[in-house]
Amino acid sequence: MSEYHRKSSFEVMEKLDVTREGLSDYDVQMRQEVYGTNELLEGKRTSAFAVFFGQFKDLLVIILLVAAFISFLLGEVGSTIVILIVVILNAVLGTVQHVKAEQSLDNLKELTSPVAKVVRNNQIVEVASADIVVGDLLYLEAGDFISADGRLIESHNLQINESSLTGESLAVGKSTVPIDDEDVPLGDQKNMVFTGSFVTNGRGLAVVTAIGMETEIGKIANLLDSAKEKKTPLQVSLDHFGEKLALGITMICVAIFAIDLVRGRELVESFMFAVSLAVAAIPEALSSIVTIVLAFGTRKMAKENAIIRKLYAVESLGSVSVICSDKTGTLTENKMTVLNVYVDQKVIPYNELQTANAIENKLIVQALLCNDAFEKEQQEIGDPTEMALVKLGRQYDFNELTVREQYPRVAELPFDSGRKLMSTVHRFNQQTVMITKGALDVLLPKLVKIETANGLRVMTQAQRQKIEEVNRQFSMSGLRVLAIAYKEVQRNRTIDVNDEKDFTFVGLVAMMDPPRNESQAAVESCIRAGIKPVMITGDHKITATAIAQQIGILKNPSEAIEGYEIERLTDQELQEKVQDVSVFARVTPEHKIRIVKAWQEKGHVVAMTGDGVNDGPALRQADIGVAMGRTGTEVAKDASSMILTDDNFTTIVKAISNGRSIYTNIKNAILFLLSGNAGAIFVVLYATVLGLPVPFAPVHLLFINLLTDSLPAIAIGLEPHNKKTMKDKPRNIHSPLLNKAFTTQVMLEGLLIAIATIFAFRMGLSTGDTLTASTMAFTTLCLARLVHGFNSRSKESIFAIGLFTNKYTWVAFFVGILSLHLVLFVPALAGVFKVATLSIEQFWWIYSLAFMPFLVNQWVKVLFVRRK
Repeated sequence: MSEYHRKSSFEVMEKLDVTREGLSDYDVQMRQEVYGTNELLEGKRTSAFAVFFGQFKDLLVIILLVAAFISFLLGEVGSTIVILIVVILNAVLGTVQHVKAEQSLDNLKELTSPVAKVVRNNQIVEVASADIVVGDLLYLEAGDFISADGRLIESHNLQINESSLTGESLAVGKSTVPIDDEDVPLGDQKNMVFTGSFVTNGRGLAVVTAIGMETEIGKIANLLDSAKEKKTPLQVSLDHFGEKLALGITMICVAIFAIDLVRGRELVESFMFAVSLAVAAIPEALSSIVTIVLAFGTRKMAKENAIIRKLYAVESLGSVSVICSDKTGTLTENKMTVLNVYVDQKVIPYNELQTANAIENKLIVQALLCNDAFEKEQQEIGDPTEMALVKLGRQYDFNELTVREQYPRVAELPFDSGRKLMSTVHRFNQQTVMITKGALDVLLPKLVKIETANGLRVMTQAQRQKIEEVNRQFSMSGLRVLAIAYKEVQRNRTIDVNDEKDFTFVGLVAMMDPPRNESQAAVESCIRAGIKPVMITGDHKITATAIAQQIGILKNPSEAIEGYEIERLTDQELQEKVQDVSVFARVTPEHKIRIVKAWQEKGHVVAMTGDGVNDGPALRQADIGVAMGRTGTEVAKDASSMILTDDNFTTIVKAISNGRSIYTNIKNAILFLLSGNAGAIFVVLYATVLGLPVPFAPVHLLFINLLTDSLPAIAIGLEPHNKKTMKDKPRNIHSPLLNKAFTTQVMLEGLLIAIATIFAFRMGLSTGDTLTASTMAFTTLCLARLVHGFNSRSKESIFAIGLFTNKYTWVAFFVGILSLHLVLFVPALAGVFKVATLSIEQFWWIYSLAFMPFLVNQWVKVLFVRRK
């Protein structure tokens, strides 16, 4: 029975053996065993075994293996063993990182996977989309992402965007009427809903007919396998730099190889040294280190309520110069509280209502009836504005569920952002009453009567003006105002938008969504960091400016404009004006896109928050789309690059701060790698040009590559967050990482390490023993690079950032020190690594020389900070 659209909803439910009460827990369990989980099958993953052997396809690794084979043939068993250990350890590290990355991706999928509302055991509950089974009743409302195919059994002004399946951007109006057409295309199956689409308006109920690979989108899921994860801009930049660097170093190594041959050195020995120097000098771990640092950074952000969906977002965060933030729930608590009520031409505080008064009683009852929110087991379910009315009712012992049962709803017109109204019809004993609540500016022209202590009266112009004045006063105080009205209608008939007229005014309810306590501090932090916070809201200008002034976004009322003013501006005019505006009120989704584009045209990197279905396009347009995790629709989350699990503006600021720190840490790790490698190359060039003995054996360079490169670089990449990063201006996203100043710093720091190593080498040569000289150069270079790890942690001195604030650098340092001294003092290892026994005096010189570059660098940094 695949043609569900041709059958009545009763026939479909009967076929699937489900009632309006939904499935029981037992039914769900049994059906999961039959149909499986509601997931699209992924392409076959590469096994850890395959990943491990895949590490050996790298050109540099192949060269190393060739070198190991040649060493073995020449009887250099020790060198062969060391090279193999280096290669295998690198492969193991790469495999572990790959497995961890896949685990992180799985965890991220769990955190961001869609949820659905289903009817089970006669109750509406939220379940993960993967747990939906055939026969479940999907409860659908505006903003919901549809996670399974289904046949509609209820439709209340339901409209669904099916562009992901049909390519048609316009929403499709849905109904429950059977379609007696065998070959009707998907786009015309108006009584069906499909996976991947989303609800744009209204409410409905559908019985699930297909899940997972059996859905319409599941049938074309193989197209998803072609999508591959792209490298981040930083990784691409580093790859290009790495290629140029590798070419340059290869040329140097070839030159050294040629010079050694000319000077009579053996072919194999010269080849081994050139290869080892190339492997040691080329920072092949750059891309891996970037990935590891980003992975740790995203994990840290997730713990701080910011889930990064797209890796490039971490890099972009450090460049954000404008945050376009929604007001409700992000800058405010999103917990509306009623403060005042206007009834019978009087303003009454929320805690002084008299339920014995007929009008005040009627206001509370009608506010609960024209309302979909409810509280169950201390859990608030529904819109925050409607929840405020529920709390008001509960304060006076009105249980919303009991009231709704007493006066049952027989018809409704769901809230629509275009109408700005919601209407419901209820039976009141012998009467049928239509209750409407919504924006006063829309409802006021539809009022003809007013409830007073003296009974119903025709509304006068004076009364209208009084209502408008009260509404204005409420709004100027930052309060949100709902008007409530009603009228009697004929029994047992449907209603439409044409019935929303000729109402009797009951009252106004003024409520407030107070600013979050931490919002003001977060806004101040933004401004100090050179980031402009901008409020974009659908609320009234007066309400928006009141909140914006409280938290510091708005300094001057002239910095606020409304949507109709944006309509009058051309794109060029908006670009000129946008930098002088801090609050955009009464905006539409189209306005949001124009605002974001205007900022981007002015050269800014824009972060944009959103939670609704209509925010999707603006979130995609922004450089960083930020979706709300709690109140955000699945559509908004899917369009975003970051999700806030706490819906808090402060979390965005923290994420930007973390993004800046991560970028700085990556840059410092690269500085460490390149300066250390430059030091080794300078030493070799010095010895080659002057015709001195080779300062390092190949195994020395391999040891340096393994223990003094990767571990300290990763440790530097995990440097704790530095709050001072928010005192700097945003980074220009187009500025190259490796600019002239950075390259100069690499060369100078590498030169300091080289000078110290050359001094040690010359001291060793003065003894007449080249093995001692080589050992002193090797030991000094190792120690200098390990100590240099502390120096590379920050552009500030080690004493300013704290000597013990990064435990990872100490772990890397002690692992390196321990390994080095095992090589120097264990006789078996000393033979393998070709090191001589050194005297206490020689060790004293080595340690002194190794610390000299660190001390010089720290002295320069102290002077730099003082001058700054």
